[in-house]
Amino acid sequence: MNTVLAAVSYNYPTEKLAVYLSDDGGSELTFYAMLEAAEFAKYWVPFCKRYNIKPLSPEAYFAQSSNEQDITFAQELSLVKKLYNEMKDRINSMVERGSVPRNIRDQHKGFLEWNNNVTKKDHQAIVQIVVDGRDETNVDNNGCQMPTLVYLAREKNSQYPHHFKAGAMNALIRVSSIISNGSVILNLDCDMYANEPDTILEALCFFMDEQKGHEIAFVQHSQAFNNITKNDLYGNSYNVTHKVELNGMGGYGASPYCGTGCFHRRQTLCGQKFSMHNKLELKIETKMKQERTSYELEEAAKLVATCIYEQDTLWGKEMGLVYGCSVEDMITGLTIQCRGWKSIYYSPKRDAFLGIAPTTLEVHLIQHKRWSEGMFQIFLSKYCPFIYGYGKLKLGAKLGYCVYLLWPPLSLPTLYYVIVPPLCLLRGIPLFPQVSSRWFIPFAYVFLSTNVYSMVEESFCGDTIRAWWNLQRSLMIRRTTVYFFAFIDTIIKQLGLSQTTFLVTPKTNTEDVSKRYEQEIIEFGSSSVVFTIVATLAMLNIFSLIGGIIIKIVISFDLDFQAIDMLIPQVGLCVVVVMLNFPAYHAMFFRHDRGRLPPDVTIKSIIFASCICFMVMMN
Repeated sequence: MNTVLAAVSYNYPTEKLAVYLSDDGGSELTFYAMLEAAEFAKYWVPFCKRYNIKPLSPEAYFAQSSNEQDITFAQELSLVKKLYNEMKDRINSMVERGSVPRNIRDQHKGFLEWNNNVTKKDHQAIVQIVVDGRDETNVDNNGCQMPTLVYLAREKNSQYPHHFKAGAMNALIRVSSIISNGSVILNLDCDMYANEPDTILEALCFFMDEQKGHEIAFVQHSQAFNNITKNDLYGNSYNVTHKVELNGMGGYGASPYCGTGCFHRRQTLCGQKFSMHNKLELKIETKMKQERTSYELEEAAKLVATCIYEQDTLWGKEMGLVYGCSVEDMITGLTIQCRGWKSIYYSPKRDAFLGIAPTTLEVHLIQHKRWSEGMFQIFLSKYCPFIYGYGKLKLGAKLGYCVYLLWPPLSLPTLYYVIVPPLCLLRGIPLFPQVSSRWFIPFAYVFLSTNVYSMVEESFCGDTIRAWWNLQRSLMIRRTTVYFFAFIDTIIKQLGLSQTTFLVTPKTNTEDVSKRYEQEIIEFGSSSVVFTIVATLAMLNIFSLIGGIIIKIVISFDLDFQAIDMLIPQVGLCVVVVMLNFPAYHAMFFRHDRGRLPPDVTIKSIIFASCICFMVMMN
């Protein structure tokens, strides 16, 4: 609801603004919450515009400290905050209750859509115009017209594939074309909100540019989060990605579509190809059919939100978001660019949108499993930039895409470096030239230059040295677990042995989890196979480090300094891996909170690592 309230509060003519909420769960509680938000918006929207409120999300704005001395403003702020808290309490109490009582259901015809047959995975199309922007009686408490506000729950039927987020977005595109048909579409995830009131006007500057505007298909804003810790515990800020890499791709007119915070030209989402001889003019105007009633618009919109509407059509192929890939956003942006359009990556000084980053390691890894699997799937499909984009994308743009599409294969060299060198150290087998040899210089150069450059790059993008270190740990964990799983799963799917799945990233967490996150304590707290691998690799490296040193120097009394000199690179590499794994050791042996690694994971990791080391020593 904070996302909705922020969207209706933009500095933009309200008669040209329509906000749609897609509720794939088809919950009457969400519809009730939207009715409550629409009432509160009558106070929040004029308050925002009168005082140029930033950010536009009530929750985020009220969380800020205010030293405003203006008495009038302070009084109005107190009233609006009181109304917001009352609305919030009503919504939360209704959610705890689990259903909307009869006396409230009788107050709005929309609740008639919900009956005993409606479930999360099986329900008819529901479209309700909560606020009709054409109705002159729909005004805020300042007497100004309210924006159009629409609730949508597309039809769900177990007999038809629903195509996850891509299917929901395509239903939104069609429903909005019936009701408002705006020339520009902004899509936002439910955990992101508008942070800058003038964002729409800024985006339109790109579309309406006299020289290049007609080439632009979409304007992708940078993604930022309002809950990143000082040292970015899980490497969630992606500062280098947003401030360097994606800006570079934008220079080729090939900024990828990232799924949220993106302004689209409607025609390009509907399959329109770019042509210099047929320039599309962008007319920013309201197109709601004045002669049709709200009921007629709702009924017409329901027809395009049914499961059977897309059958034997080009939706999900050449129209709308592309189906069959868990990263529907990137593959859709790529297909739009291959139809001749260009895209802009826009990173303003003040972030246009703010969201919520994962606060647990498990959620972080679930997110990366979905991303990496979907992106590698693109690389191995007909949509590979080097095939699908041949003659349409510049080489720099293709290589820019591959930086992300090839995340899963990076698991293979990383697994090699965290497994083979420590085991060879345990056996006293050197893998690198001795330190005193000139042949060691290339290895040292690559290692130092890569890491120093990475550290400097992160520092220039605003991160601390510790944040860089946390990112290295996060990269190691991702590559040795979920990227490897994504690599295997994608290969299996390419062989036709399984189907694409969509992992939903949880958005909520408990108070103790939030507290540990703020203290920058890594949240494990799960017995998943991913954490068993993390713990096993951590124990394998510390066993190999200690065992290799003891066997080579203490037990064998082998003071062959040349042999020791040859093992120094492996010792150094093993020390780095052990240092990166300090939080894992701490979670296994010293922590007692719920975020620690469970005892069964610790025991299994010790047994697995010990067995591997024993087998290596016996061979």
